Amino acid sequence: MNTETSAVRGWRALSAPAGVAAVGVSAFALLHVRDPHNSGSYGVCPMYAVTGLWCPACGGLRAVNDLTHLDIGASLSSNMLIVPFIAVLVVAWGRWVVRRWNGSTDRMIVLEPAMTVAVLGTLVAFTVVRNTPWGSWLAPA
Repeated sequence: MNTETSAVRGWRALSAPAGVAAVGVSAFALLHVRDPHNSGSYGVCPMYAVTGLWCPACGGLRAVNDLTHLDIGASLSSNMLIVPFIAVLVVAWGRWVVRRWNGSTDRMIVLEPAMTVAVLGTLVAFTVVRNTPWGSWLAPA
């Protein structure tokens, strides 16, 4: 006989979102105290080291560090996609918490095929443009 209340099941269902939140907050805390603006403090981007091209994530650690210091302008200067990416992740995480509380066991982000193509297309376009002379303003500052 199952004597577990729905509230207990709800709290237990939040273990995965709580784990994701703990990892995210820990990463933000690390990037707040250990400055990635110091060259080589977190290593180098493998794509940049091999090809000399900026990948879509290049400048991302510096952008998050700037966000932890509430400097949105500097964050956008390091990587323009990081601020909206983090905003989307926070909203997706919040919606995931609600779904988990209500009994769903799905993943945090579930993309339809068309959305997956749109996201990948955006990343490819961003990468190509930031590596051209006329898009050099998108390169990490």
